Amino acid sequence: MTTIVPPIEENIPLPDNAREAFPELTPTQELNMRANVVKLMADLTGQVLTPTQENVDQANDLARQMMTDPKHRPEFGRYPNETLAYLAGMVAQMNVSIVDELSDLKMYVVNKLVMEVENAKDSKNRISALSKLGEVDGVDAFKKRSEMTVKIQTMEEVEKELLLTLDSLESKVIDVEAREIVQGDATNS
Repeated sequence: MTTIVPPIEENIPLPDNAREAFPELTPTQELNMRANVVKLMADLTGQVLTPTQENVDQANDLARQMMTDPKHRPEFGRYPNETLAYLAGMVAQMNVSIVDELSDLKMYVVNKLVMEVENAKDSKNRISALSKLGEVDGVDAFKKRSEMTVKIQTMEEVEKELLLTLDSLESKVIDVEAREIVQGDATNS
């Protein structure tokens, strides 16, 4: 039997331990990795993972901590497998997208608003639904628009336009004679 040895490069530093060999993971990535290992081990050993109320409470506390402070890095190794599995399930449910495209969600909102308009019991609710429907991007029934036209001209064109404007103003000047009004007795005049 022949022994085959792959070529080994020299002078490449090896990590001191397995922890150093792993890449840096986010808390969610680490939780998913641990949960996958826990599930695999449970499947291989035939052990059923059933979380107790204490496990559920621990998972809820961890989830709250992770949501309020995304930089918080829980020590997952301190918790039992059931807690980690339950927490991983909670995180997986929160990270699921309900719709594939935002256009699907927009269509759903528009359809629901139209349904509300048609089925509203009173005019106040119907007007409210119509108002929201009019604000939807694409409907834009209440969007205020302002347009600005930018005209780029050379210095000569601007000068010519200004001179024409000044000439037209000169022809519109009305010569007004100023009279002095003397206050006093009407009999003096």
